[in-house]
Amino acid sequence: MVWVFLLHAAATFYMVGLIWFVQLVHYPLFSKVGDTGFVAYQEAHMARTSFAVGPPMIAEVAGAALLCFAPLQGLPPWSVWLGAGLVGLIWASTAVLQVPRHEALVAQGFDRAQHAALVASNWIRTAAWTARGGLVAWMLHTLIS
Repeated sequence: MVWVFLLHAAATFYMVGLIWFVQLVHYPLFSKVGDTGFVAYQEAHMARTSFAVGPPMIAEVAGAALLCFAPLQGLPPWSVWLGAGLVGLIWASTAVLQVPRHEALVAQGFDRAQHAALVASNWIRTAAWTARGGLVAWMLHTLIS
């Protein structure tokens, strides 16, 4: 289970860095693409992003689930379940808030309201992943000290 935890931690730390890049750089720059090429850009963005976020998100959720049912000695149960809850929040936000806005930006083309809603709602994932990063760092510290 130590290797599961280390893979889980690596996936979480990767996603913390990526979500801050997306929140501060990538999503805000959508408005600079221009109307004529935006739909093609958005379609390519969605396809390519899947390769960057899919494997670490799956590793993270799998690791969180395994830790709930086979916890490592030394980790308080509340920390494992809090981490799993944050993963659930991230996945729910992705499915209910971000994916529909990305799909709307493909269907409608660039729309300022959809773009603003995407950037604003993504703060939920940014905060949740940041909290997860802190929690996982604390778990790692707890296990090695």
